[in-house]
Amino acid sequence: MNEHSLTALADELLDSTRSSGSGRAAVTVYGGQKHELRQTLIALAGGRALGEHDSPGEATLQVLRGEVRLHAGDESWHGAEGSYVHIPPRRHDLEALTDAVVLLTVAGRAG
Repeated sequence: MNEHSLTALADELLDSTRSSGSGRAAVTVYGGQKHELRQTLIALAGGRALGEHDSPGEATLQVLRGEVRLHAGDESWHGAEGSYVHIPPRRHDLEALTDAVVLLTVAGRAG
């Protein structure tokens, strides 16, 4: 078993975003090419965004810290700490309204 403290990782990633020019940092906590499930912790400094991108497949987003807004076409979702959403299977973006950390879970095909 591999155990991770999401709280400690969130703190580390937020610290990284504050000293990074991109205002974002991420780490895969589970998965990769040989797994069907991938979970990635993503930190964004307030006011930064992950620009519009294609859907990675079946995916969910859980907000661990801060507030975010997910845009997918005409739909918009506001998430705060503890919020959870299924990401629509179309192009979308993610905006950090405050310093934020989210857990992205993607189910796909093993590579």
